[in-house]
Amino acid sequence: MSNHHLAGRTAVVTGAGAGLGRAEALALAAAGANVVVNDVGPAAEEVAAEIKRLGVGAVAVAGDVSEWDLGERLVATAVDSFGSLDVVVNNAGVIRDTMLFNLTESQWDDVIRVHLKGHAAVSRAAAVHWRNASKAAGAPVFGRVVNTSSEAFLFGGAGQPNYAAAKAAITALTLSTAQGLSRYGVTANAICPRARTAMTAHVFDVDPHANELDILAPERVATFVSWLASPGAATVNGQVFVVYGDMVALMAPPTVEKKFTSPTGTFTIEELDDQLVAHFADRAPTQNFAAYSVAELDTTGVQNIAR
Repeated sequence: MSNHHLAGRTAVVTGAGAGLGRAEALALAAAGANVVVNDVGPAAEEVAAEIKRLGVGAVAVAGDVSEWDLGERLVATAVDSFGSLDVVVNNAGVIRDTMLFNLTESQWDDVIRVHLKGHAAVSRAAAVHWRNASKAAGAPVFGRVVNTSSEAFLFGGAGQPNYAAAKAAITALTLSTAQGLSRYGVTANAICPRARTAMTAHVFDVDPHANELDILAPERVATFVSWLASPGAATVNGQVFVVYGDMVALMAPPTVEKKFTSPTGTFTIEELDDQLVAHFADRAPTQNFAAYSVAELDTTGVQNIAR
């Protein structure tokens, strides 16, 4: 059997009723996996039916991922329906874009609740299952978590304080998941995808190349997610990837730019002033922790009109 096949495996995909989640669910099914399809509305049933036509199993579970017990229900559905849980793709999300000075409590809560709490709820339930399964087997098991972060956490866009914060937190959650579950045979990685979907319809211009497969087609991202879920990606853990178009970019961790040391052993205001003011003099406004250089990866020719 191919090292990239998922026959006999079972995947849970949240937000899979449309867009990127649907593409991911179909890609996993095409690789042979049974799929538990989650979304808040009836579209989950439609995608499940589409997957069944591919010759594998599918079950739709409607519900809001930010409801903590839904994670347990998704895991139980996978195990009860297909005998295992092997892959979790956390994709569900919403956007409530606004400037910080216009941000309402509900706009903050909605985004943090669905993105961050949703990721945590499903990941936590899967972690309990895999830990118990590994202890029962006396050996590592097969487990894959793919979380959906965003370049928003790298750029810190002015109009997305809630979304950028949620995606930064998801990245940190991914690293914690990777470290906490690796002993049980589980990997966790994060993707920062770009895809043309209903949620991003207002963000991108049309594909200037009129390709048969849109340069920002979600299927391009879904192929990579299917690979991350496969046995072939067993050594990939705790990584962050920017994924879209014709490329996959592996992000490096932050580095220390400069270390400032007190000559007296304890900084005074004057010492800080002497060292830091000179270092930041004439510094460009964009030369900060935001990773604006990542935008240089984009060779799609499709303009992000929200930038």
